[in-house]
Amino acid sequence: MSKLTEKQAIERWMAHREQIMHHTTVNRLESPFDKQARIDRARRDFAFFVEHYFPHYATSGTPDFHIDLARRVKADPLIKCLVRWGRGLAKSVVCDVFLPIWLWINGESVYLVLVGNTEDKAKDLLSDLQAEFKSNQRLCWDFGEQVVRGSWMKGSFSCKERFVARAIGMGQDVRGLRQRGLRPTLCICDDLEDKETIKNPTRQDETAYWIRSSLIPTMDGPVRRFLMPNNNFAPRTIQGQLEQALPSWLVHRVDAAPGPDRKPRWESKYPEDYYRQIEQEIGTIAFDAEYNNRPMIEGKIFTADHIDRAWVPLPKLSAFEFIVGRWDPAYSGKNDYNAVRVWGLYKHNFYLIDCFVRQRKMNDALDWMHRYNQQLPPSVMVHWRVESQFWNDPMRSAIEEKEAAYGNSLNIAVVPTPKTRKLDRLMSMFPYYENGRIRYNEAGRHSPDFIEGNRQLLGIEPGYRTHDDSPDADERAVADLSEMDRVMAFTPRISRSTHFNNRNSY
Repeated sequence: MSKLTEKQAIERWMAHREQIMHHTTVNRLESPFDKQARIDRARRDFAFFVEHYFPHYATSGTPDFHIDLARRVKADPLIKCLVRWGRGLAKSVVCDVFLPIWLWINGESVYLVLVGNTEDKAKDLLSDLQAEFKSNQRLCWDFGEQVVRGSWMKGSFSCKERFVARAIGMGQDVRGLRQRGLRPTLCICDDLEDKETIKNPTRQDETAYWIRSSLIPTMDGPVRRFLMPNNNFAPRTIQGQLEQALPSWLVHRVDAAPGPDRKPRWESKYPEDYYRQIEQEIGTIAFDAEYNNRPMIEGKIFTADHIDRAWVPLPKLSAFEFIVGRWDPAYSGKNDYNAVRVWGLYKHNFYLIDCFVRQRKMNDALDWMHRYNQQLPPSVMVHWRVESQFWNDPMRSAIEEKEAAYGNSLNIAVVPTPKTRKLDRLMSMFPYYENGRIRYNEAGRHSPDFIEGNRQLLGIEPGYRTHDDSPDADERAVADLSEMDRVMAFTPRISRSTHFNNRNSY
């Protein structure tokens, strides 16, 4: 660390200490009864604990997901938790500052090992916790002064009562970590991932193995908590490798603005339009990666280059030789996506015109299809189709309700379910992407629905476990258009509407 950087770090820490002291004044005339009642409540009530002892942090109400994590950590001395919160949700402050102190005021002996991407970064993280023990007047008033001369240095400190902390960089030797009879009880790996590690799978694997084989085993007592706060901003992360290797670990995931309206998950902290503005500033792909734990997968078969080359201005809708809308339904919309993909045939090429790809209920997809139909020019028709495997009473009821509400019919054709293996069908689109016959409507480049469809396409490879609702609808639509293209090549004067008038239209 350069002298200038060290000086800046000291100035930052002193300013932080002054802020803590300024905000944590105490009433030294209060009764012992009032003091004890407050301590008892703080031990039970995490939100009250934060708001009373940390007003310099608690400028907004404590959200439910902070409380939920705190309760889980307190209740389980063996918890292993991947704290996967989006950017701006205070995961570092909660994990590195609030939770260790909350465990401590509840009577636990805490030996914290705080791991950073480097030792210097870990020391910087630990300094915020250290400043609380030294300068927080409310903590000192209720639980006593904790500074021990000779045991108080940057990156390592011991309190008078039951608290030891040490900062280390990832991969460092952890053998022999002990303070008298106390061994580490709480290990926190904070923001280990950076732009360098995500480019180095070997280093990611080595770090994940170090956590499993060295860091966690250094806790050899009855209390062995492990927390790893990090947002999931890349397709492959250390956190993700741990999740795959140890599926029994808790993944505490919270997205900053998960819905299509980008409503803040932490409502008391962020204005309603905050994330919509951020998305406009940085784009949907970067937004979803940083704030919603949804990185764009780096495709092995279908690639970003395929998608980048596909964007083109859309011909007039009346110029298309045939337009088909393929619906891949999801009944609840909780786990799978309702995918509606509208494709058109124009001069032997296949154009993705518009789409709906969301984790929403069937009714929402039907609403979208009806509204799409209503805005079409009179000369344009979309031939809506759904596979017979989905055709059942709930779908019939949903379609009938929407037809009554909108006063018209989508005339959805129920078509046979293909017998070919799904991966083989999805892979059949690859030559069309390679030879440039797949085109995307340029106007949809920044649409969340287009982006989600592309995200799913990039995940398609042998053994894939990603969502495939959108690519499945795409393949069926492209197969429809390919068939129509062949038919029209032999019978050029064929009517657009006769060939696909399916007898099973609903």
